[in-house]
Amino acid sequence: MTENTQQSPDRGPTNSNPELPTQYAPAEVEGQLYERWVERGYFTADAKSEKPPYTIVIPPPNVTGSLHLGHAFQHTLMDALTRRKRMQGFEALWLPGMDHAGIATQNKVEQQLAEEGKSRHDLGREEFVSRVWKWKEEYGGKILGQMRRLGDGVDWSRERFTMDEGLSKAVQTIFKKLYDDELIYRAERIINWCPRCLTAISDIEVEYQEDAGELVSILYGEGEETLVVATTRAETMLGDTAVAVHPDDERYRHLVGKQIKLPLTDRTIPVVADTHVDPEFGTGAVKVTPAHDPNDFAIGQRHGLPSLTVMDEHGVITVHGPFLGQDRFEARSAVVGALRSQGRIVAEKRPYTHSVGHCSRCKTTVEPRLSLQWWVNVKPLAQAAGDAVRDGRVAIHPEDMSKRYFDWVDNMHDWCISRQLWWGHRIPVWYGPDGEVVCVGPDEQPPVGEGWHQDTDVLDTWFSSGLWPFSTLGWPERTPDLEKFYSTDVLLTGHDIIFFWVARMMMFGLYAMDGEVPFKTISLTGLVRDERGKKMSKSFGNVVDPLDWMDKYGSDAVRFTLAKGANPGTDVPIGEDWVQASRNFANKIWNATRFALMNGATVEGDLPPVEQLSATDRWILSRLNKTVAQVDAYYEDFQFSKLSEALYHFAWDEVFDWYVELSKTTFMAGGEQAKVSGRVLGEVLDVLLRVLHPVVPFVTETLWTTLTGKESVVVADWPKAVFVPGADAPGGFRDADAEREIENLQQVITEVRRFRSDQGLQPGQRVPAQLDLSGTTLAAHEGAIRQLLRLQPAGDGFHATATLPVAGATVALDLSGTIDVEAERKRLTKALAAAEKDKAQCTAKLGNEAFLAKAADVAVEKIRKRLETAEADIERLTAQLAGLPTA
Repeated sequence: MTENTQQSPDRGPTNSNPELPTQYAPAEVEGQLYERWVERGYFTADAKSEKPPYTIVIPPPNVTGSLHLGHAFQHTLMDALTRRKRMQGFEALWLPGMDHAGIATQNKVEQQLAEEGKSRHDLGREEFVSRVWKWKEEYGGKILGQMRRLGDGVDWSRERFTMDEGLSKAVQTIFKKLYDDELIYRAERIINWCPRCLTAISDIEVEYQEDAGELVSILYGEGEETLVVATTRAETMLGDTAVAVHPDDERYRHLVGKQIKLPLTDRTIPVVADTHVDPEFGTGAVKVTPAHDPNDFAIGQRHGLPSLTVMDEHGVITVHGPFLGQDRFEARSAVVGALRSQGRIVAEKRPYTHSVGHCSRCKTTVEPRLSLQWWVNVKPLAQAAGDAVRDGRVAIHPEDMSKRYFDWVDNMHDWCISRQLWWGHRIPVWYGPDGEVVCVGPDEQPPVGEGWHQDTDVLDTWFSSGLWPFSTLGWPERTPDLEKFYSTDVLLTGHDIIFFWVARMMMFGLYAMDGEVPFKTISLTGLVRDERGKKMSKSFGNVVDPLDWMDKYGSDAVRFTLAKGANPGTDVPIGEDWVQASRNFANKIWNATRFALMNGATVEGDLPPVEQLSATDRWILSRLNKTVAQVDAYYEDFQFSKLSEALYHFAWDEVFDWYVELSKTTFMAGGEQAKVSGRVLGEVLDVLLRVLHPVVPFVTETLWTTLTGKESVVVADWPKAVFVPGADAPGGFRDADAEREIENLQQVITEVRRFRSDQGLQPGQRVPAQLDLSGTTLAAHEGAIRQLLRLQPAGDGFHATATLPVAGATVALDLSGTIDVEAERKRLTKALAAAEKDKAQCTAKLGNEAFLAKAADVAVEKIRKRLETAEADIERLTAQLAGLPTA
């Protein structure tokens, strides 16, 4: 009997008259089942529970977002982990919530205002923020309803939002703590500026792409004191404050320390020597614009150069002169034209393809800009985040992804956390009339009086989401939730946001929670791609709405397809054909369970003792135990693809295609053996449906409750092992002899089926046959063999035209009169000749040294595979010809 069989508190152990509709209709059951689960509190975690905790961090989707395939993919895997742990007896918490998505949400509302002919400045800050909250209530959180469609088993009673009161208090608390510990500071540095969003953005919010621009080489200086610099951003020369060369470059040593004329201006600038310059690149001389380039800023700091800002926040030139008021790209052309007219353009390369940064949200070209911003000193925080992985407190899976993590945390630059937005957590710093600066904690009163004002910037969205694992549990208070469910067990997320989110949570979690890690395991997934492995993009026209597939095939089909593709750390191709195949699998489970119920499958009572079980019964119970153990091992290693494949092949190949088929003769015969097999089949389906449930929750819920009559598979026990009276073993029932016996039986049936197909026999066509099963363990299976192979007993006049020795048995067939022997011989002879010709051609090519020397590896491998196919065809066709009846 299966361990830990749970009885429903309000229903009996079995349904004596189980009924299922003839067809499974996902749309009719999924929504109702999900709401029933929520109403009954199955997903609500209890902080007072004595059960061991299991907590998963959900990457909070943007309040502006909707469910895409990437969400569906990761949510399926997280849900599977959580459902399994809940069934294993853990107090499982999967806490939902949303991120306020500063720039994205503000852009949404600003677009709405623009349609009304207004801007946020027309409303003012307070009214605009109120408008954003209103938008959030009306339109935000669409994705939460879509998560229900997918079947996410999250604890809705604990739903959080990064701008709610509790999380806002956490943000203010940690800002104050970091500020007091001198890990937050304000400084003027080069930042990435978006002229469209009008805010600073972090390095990881910049997307680089190859753009076609121009590279111009410009003559600086006059007379004999000249040099040439090359640039793709000619407009920034208006802010040049030096030219830099390498100190060991003999070409320019005589110019170092001298002043040279800056074209188009009335200024002279120095030539400085700096080891940052690569003398082998270009002319070996570079223009230095400290206010508009991070490398130039560093050179400027080393040499005490001034920083001249030449454009405003919109990317418009602010330097007095002919270019004043021009957009940066308009000014670029104008500056080049002016330089050309003076004869100072010595070389031009157009188009010049180079990597250009773009805002990840609006795709505007990012402008490096000197700006006064708030920063986090990440060095000690990043060191702690790296150490936690190095010393084993946090495991990264797959392990080879650790390098990407270390590459980031070991080389992290200070983090610019201020954003020039109105929607977000406002920086809790006040400035006084006499230059005072006061950072205010959540329980402190801000200073009041004339001249005092709060900083106008808000915090980077990733600042608040970096607190997610502990702020959602009530920190900074030591709440029961925090005590019970922190630190969390698993962070499952895409490898693409290691930098955005994972590292930030590690840094803040270790800092705020006194060295306690935010999660014990980081499980990194790949990205979902189309069936050809191509990135999904609106421009490619290959973006898929998972809700469309759910409507068409059911949520289980989408979930199973995604899980089957989930190899750790690698991208996941997905196509509609695969979802359709998963729908077929769900239908197969439905139909097989319906057949089983109609033929007496039951979970009532203990399993029969081992001596009453047939070899087929013992085989399927042994395979069941091995499969459960295999699935458990794959879960612990986050091998979702392998566990899904194992369940698929066990269910379809072994249970439905073999055990059910082999048992049909038993069920047809009736009697005690049919009852035994009915109990075994009930046990197998009970366990199989429970093990399938975390990945395909809806169809398994319907079938399991019908089969068992119990309350819900959601709160059923996870199967550990199946034990058979009289054959108990520590790891559950195993029977190697029965497995070998059924493997031999499968071999006989498979080989004869193949022979029948090769001979052109129809699947239902009956053929006289003699079976010699002596000396094997297959005698008890003769009825099943004949039934499955459509073999009728040999009568008078039987003449064996083909004899097949398989697995120690012999199957003799009389094909006289069943096929047109001569026509079949001609067909096979023609096919054999074609295979032999192909073999000869491939052999000749592979023996030709000239061909091998010139052909690509792919072409050579293709010829080798053709040769292998031809040789296999020759062997098969020769055997078929030999098996034809003789005259």
